[in-house]
Amino acid sequence: MKEATVPAKREDTVPDTREEQRTLSPPVDIFENEDGLVVVADLPGVEKDALDVRVENNVLTIKASTKSALAVDPQYREYQLLSFFRQFQLSDAVDQERIKAELKHGVLVLSLPKREQAKPRQIAVDVS
Repeated sequence: MKEATVPAKREDTVPDTREEQRTLSPPVDIFENEDGLVVVADLPGVEKDALDVRVENNVLTIKASTKSALAVDPQYREYQLLSFFRQFQLSDAVDQERIKAELKHGVLVLSLPKREQAKPRQIAVDVS
C-alpha cells in the first residue's frame, strides 16, 4: 500500500516561506521633535556587536540577537531568548545620511533628522 500523505519528492519550484528562526517585534516609541523623529526601541539582552541597524530602499531595519548569560546549556528549558526584528518605511523627509543610533542598557535610541528642505521655516513678510 502506498502512502498518499507524504510526497516522495519535494518540488523545488515552490518557494519556502517559513522563517528560518522565530523573532520578536521589539516595542518602540516614536516621537517627533523640531529636528526630526526619535525612535526608542526596547532590546533587552542585546549587545552592540549583536545589533544591526540599516537603511536600504527607504526601509529602516533593526535586527538584534540575544544570547544567554549561562556558560552551559541547560538540561531543561521553559523559555528561549529570541532575536528581534522590526522594519519601518521611511518618508523622503528623513535625511538618511544623518541617522544616528545609540544603545544603552538594552534601549536603542535612533535619531532620524529631517532634510533641510522638509523643516518648517518662517517666511519674512515685507510691508510696502
